[in-house]
Amino acid sequence: MRNRRVARIIAIILALLMVFSVVWAAIDALTAKAYVTQEEIDKLREEKKEYERRKQEIQSRMNTIEYEKMTEVAKKSVLDDRIILTGMEIDNIDATIEFYVTLIKEKELEVVAAIEREDEQLRKYKTRVRDMEENGIITYLEIVFDSTDFSDLLARLDFVGDIMQADEKTYFNLIAAYDETIAAKEDLELTKQEMEQEKILKEEKYVELQTQLTEAGALIEQIEASFETESALYAAEAEEADRVQREINEKVEELRRQEAAAQASRVRGTGQLLWPCPSGTGISSEYGVRLHPVHGVYRQHWGIDIPAAYGANIIASDSGSVIISEYNSSYGNYIVIDHGNGWTTLYAHMSSRAVSVGTAVNKGQVIGYIGTTGVSTGPHLHFEVSINGEKVDPVKYL
Repeated sequence: MRNRRVARIIAIILALLMVFSVVWAAIDALTAKAYVTQEEIDKLREEKKEYERRKQEIQSRMNTIEYEKMTEVAKKSVLDDRIILTGMEIDNIDATIEFYVTLIKEKELEVVAAIEREDEQLRKYKTRVRDMEENGIITYLEIVFDSTDFSDLLARLDFVGDIMQADEKTYFNLIAAYDETIAAKEDLELTKQEMEQEKILKEEKYVELQTQLTEAGALIEQIEASFETESALYAAEAEEADRVQREINEKVEELRRQEAAAQASRVRGTGQLLWPCPSGTGISSEYGVRLHPVHGVYRQHWGIDIPAAYGANIIASDSGSVIISEYNSSYGNYIVIDHGNGWTTLYAHMSSRAVSVGTAVNKGQVIGYIGTTGVSTGPHLHFEVSINGEKVDPVKYL
């Protein structure tokens, strides 16, 4: 019975030691991670400086006579570059804030650990003070006067010295623990303040982005206000659309040849297309011939326009392989996916692209984000579908 009780006590002690070791190991691991996270924050700050430097270069370019001599479409490309960089700054700030959220959680754990160490040192100090109050200096005198000879006295004096040093160490350990707690709390508050500064900066950059989007949209509206410039713009867009379609057809044919040579199958779609912008609010411009609202002339529109919030997700309408991922003055940032069996889809005016040429994408995978690059007056997705090299109405296949 006694042996069983002893064994139980030993088991409890070992369990407690294991729990404490796991807790402290977790805290140590988090502390190590915090160092890496701070490095990541510093890296993001350097990237942010680089984006700002590049934007300043663009602004300097916009202030030159050469810029004034550019065509409106060429100017829009410059404005697109500035908008893209501002968007990258916002993404950078979002990533920084995410790191700060993690860092704050880690520092909160550090504060808890510091408080626990302080409480433990305070408990030890209180215990020692209570013992001194109960025994007083008599304890030390008894140790000295109970000595039997001079050698014993010297040994006892050394022992008293050890006790006094231990008392002093207990006191200084308490002070050190208290200082650590204060430092941990101050560090936590500083980190919180830095995160709040990032949030304020994000709001400022978002306002800046909206101003830039308005300026870029006004430039296209200015072009379309004149029949001559609008007609020239439409002709350039139509020519660019034909060129892109020829490039699509060539790349699809090249993939077929590669497939035959390798005797391998490509990533193929299902033939049933998903709505390419989950948060899109319907269709603002349909496929087919449309009447220009100002000039009263008919223009062919080779896809559908889906308005959505700037930066909203654009997904692959079906599985396939990315055959084009680039920027041009008409489509802006755009991506083309080959789904096999002669099917391709095109996604245009993106703020940024999330996949590159050669990437195999799954149906529903995020491939880019809503923007207004190229010939566009506001954030939306221009979506095209081609079957066997011919553009078709996407609505019929969604």
